[in-house]
Amino acid sequence: MLEQKKLNELKKDEKIKHYLLLTKVTVKNTKSGKQYLDLELRDDSVSLNAKMWDKFESFLPTAQEGTIVKVLGTLDEFNNQPQIKIERIRNITKDDDVSVDDFLPKSNRPINEMETEFRNVLSSIKNTFLKALLDKIFTKENFAKYKRAPAGKAWHHAYIGGLLEHTLEIIKICNLMCEIHPDVDRDLLITGAILHDFGKIEELEFTSSFDYTDKGKLLGHIVIVANIIEKAAGEIKDFPEELKIQVIHLVLSHQGKLEYASPVTPKTLEAIILYQADELSAKTNAYKSAINSEKNNNTNWTRYLPLAETSLFIPKEENEDDFKETLF
Repeated sequence: MLEQKKLNELKKDEKIKHYLLLTKVTVKNTKSGKQYLDLELRDDSVSLNAKMWDKFESFLPTAQEGTIVKVLGTLDEFNNQPQIKIERIRNITKDDDVSVDDFLPKSNRPINEMETEFRNVLSSIKNTFLKALLDKIFTKENFAKYKRAPAGKAWHHAYIGGLLEHTLEIIKICNLMCEIHPDVDRDLLITGAILHDFGKIEELEFTSSFDYTDKGKLLGHIVIVANIIEKAAGEIKDFPEELKIQVIHLVLSHQGKLEYASPVTPKTLEAIILYQADELSAKTNAYKSAINSEKNNNTNWTRYLPLAETSLFIPKEENEDDFKETLF
């Protein structure tokens, strides 16, 4: 177990002597033409920008994104955002005894627990065609990727196991809506929930960092999973055409609006439920992450979040001793 203070727990001007994952490295020029290193470094709590102004020439030829480095520096601040000022940096050696997995954020839920819950959901599907479709898509290799994949690069559920966690949250919301509205096709809706982000196992790279693959950039996860469903359904004898179209519509419309990259808007009862469930799970997780990452900034508000189009209020954590004092 790596023993060092989390980046999101450090205060301004605090010294850094950390192993960190290098996720981005660029050489830039100041206005005067002097070169400097612009980096992104992360641990499993947060990713921070970093600058190295001098003496980086020996490090630069071996600098490689997705590798671990040892950093000596100070936590600085730029435009009210934390930034690492690097004094020294080196690549690790075999004696350092650290691995990339130490630096990738992970779901707080145990993977095995989520896998059991997910398989119980699969076994609850009664429609034989939809069950066959899911069995064909969730091969052993695909499920190994699915249970490890993040649900996004940065915005929501952006950690190992995040896709599975996000999917299970959506399934719970959809199940509740099926209890409230028994006329909803539960098997169809849950199948859509299971598959809506399946394409992210090919859209995202998550072995040494979180980024988009070439296929992900060129096609996107919605097109990827629509193609997978089309192919898998075609391999199942007598798979109903209308049912296949309904499932594909669920994944095509799950982001709700054309401007949110959905090829179509939701046009069925199940599709509108899936869209709203996806929104609720994604935004709740994203907002919680934004608040948690800035709890130590001595302010009641996060920075402005472009995707949320607002800053978020950070509630004060009540101290139990303070509560006791109010009793007198």
